[in-house]
Amino acid sequence: MSALCVRVEGIGLWSPQLANFDALRRALVGEAPEPPGARPTASALSPNERRRAPESVLVAIEAATQAVALSGRAAEDLACVFASAYGDQATTDYMCRVLAGTPTELSPTRFHNSVHNAAAGYWTIATGCRAPSSATCAGSASFGAGLLEAVALACADDRPIVLVCSDTAGAGPLGELIGCTFAFGCALVLAPATDAGVTLSLSTTKGSEPIHPPLPEHFATWMRNNPSAGCLPLLAMLARGEAECVVAVSEHLGLHVQNEMAA
Repeated sequence: MSALCVRVEGIGLWSPQLANFDALRRALVGEAPEPPGARPTASALSPNERRRAPESVLVAIEAATQAVALSGRAAEDLACVFASAYGDQATTDYMCRVLAGTPTELSPTRFHNSVHNAAAGYWTIATGCRAPSSATCAGSASFGAGLLEAVALACADDRPIVLVCSDTAGAGPLGELIGCTFAFGCALVLAPATDAGVTLSLSTTKGSEPIHPPLPEHFATWMRNNPSAGCLPLLAMLARGEAECVVAVSEHLGLHVQNEMAA
């Protein structure tokens, strides 16, 4: 595969430990940034939508809102890729329990929020976005798969795009099986490469084992307990100005990412 090159215009991040990308920078140098509130602000949503939306949507919208704000672009003009390994696990657990016992009592609202592209739907409605959108899943490699799709679309269509990857804690028997224990969301606004800004060169490589410079020990814990935290090697590379890393794209394939602004 020939390398694909994109420019990074905006970065968003939310977890119970990190409110944004600046908090990540501080955590990387050993500081203890103040954690955000219990629920993401998700200011792109109207108050009514924010009240009705599940946590999985709030986390995704919060990360996307941060990244788009940093990019300076208008959200309604951006194509978007929303990636998640498990979608809304709490809603999936509810659906399974109700369908197994009293299926006629299934809530239409909860069903609406159970689909994998729920976050994309909330985002495009809230921002008035009519650009193409997609929702993707690749298990524990969902961030890398979403990144590859977003970069390919940005280069093929010669247009900026926002990538969002998020997962929330599991519930019930499914949650115990999966082992995703906390919420984590990240977003990148990517555009075709120019001579300015931080440029990434990406190409596929055999093997899916992440490769990156050492990270703080608790970062490794986060990566084990939430598949969307698989973005941390790339975000750390961007924060530190490091040269390269590899993130998983599938069970057998990785994505080699080089920072061309690195010394």
